[in-house]
Amino acid sequence: MHNEPAVIYDFSTIDFETPGKRHYRLAFHLDSAWGYSLAPLTVVRGAAGEAPGIAVIGGTHGNEYEGQVAVKRLCQDLDAEAMSGLVILIPQLSESACRAGTRVSPLDGVNMNRAVPGNAHGTVSYRISNFVKTQIFPRVRVVVDIHSGGREAVFPLCTSFHRLPDPAQFAEIARAARLFGTPFLFVYSRQMASGLLTDEAEDEGKIAIGGEFGSGETVNPTGVLHAYEGSLNLMRHYGLLPGEVRSIGAANQRQRLIQAPHLKDYRPCPRDGVWEPLAAPGADLAEGELIGRLHDFSDHSSAPLEIRAHRAGVLIACYAAAVCPKGLTLFVIGEETEFPA
Repeated sequence: MHNEPAVIYDFSTIDFETPGKRHYRLAFHLDSAWGYSLAPLTVVRGAAGEAPGIAVIGGTHGNEYEGQVAVKRLCQDLDAEAMSGLVILIPQLSESACRAGTRVSPLDGVNMNRAVPGNAHGTVSYRISNFVKTQIFPRVRVVVDIHSGGREAVFPLCTSFHRLPDPAQFAEIARAARLFGTPFLFVYSRQMASGLLTDEAEDEGKIAIGGEFGSGETVNPTGVLHAYEGSLNLMRHYGLLPGEVRSIGAANQRQRLIQAPHLKDYRPCPRDGVWEPLAAPGADLAEGELIGRLHDFSDHSSAPLEIRAHRAGVLIACYAAAVCPKGLTLFVIGEETEFPA
């Protein structure tokens, strides 16, 4: 018989220590009504042995679904009797955004991935972020935050992380990110935004991995496969699950490390328009190569604005939707680099 997850009002009563698997709904009180945002949480504590803790999170943005589906599967499939150490699973971090199918929470208008480290006395999104910072991070060594672009951007299937001042931490993150088997790994700029979940985890010395596993508010089965199996590979690699790391996707697929550390390579849309992309994410581009066209229908007889590559490199991201407002990032070009030793 299926038992409903326990609703938890006092977060100090969450059992992270007893061997077994427990499903919870965390009751974060609403700011403007009598009620709660019920955030899902599953704790899996291995029956024997110790290993570095791992947190796997989906639904940081509510309209990105591959992480939500993959983490929900992990909640069902992991067997504490076969494991060591601690796994914490959150399939819908911004529960209200996930129910609404939106990037930001409709309860407070906050983007959860700009709200970390949060505030215990802030609005609901900041309180959820603060819970992650104070209750999840101290218990784990590895943090995985699964994204998929939503309506914002299209990426080639990739894991993602930042260039870090500590070379040993950076090299370990790169090794861990490769376990997801994605064809690309993307080292992106921390200057684009603040308050990211992975930023905070990195600053605490964690092995923090993001990733883009789909786009367009769909559920990409290949993205779900890599997110799910990659998370299991992490658990094998760090000793939480028995067995060897497994290949995901094509066995002979070459993984490419693409970096875009400079803001000049994140090109804003020069004007409002309808975006017609002509190059696929992951494509190798020559300087001056046509990437797409931007159409202005206020004068249907006018020629479109041709958007060309400002440099040679790899098209690691481009805008997802047809209508692109002026100033939003239209495309990103990165350069291939060697994996750290």
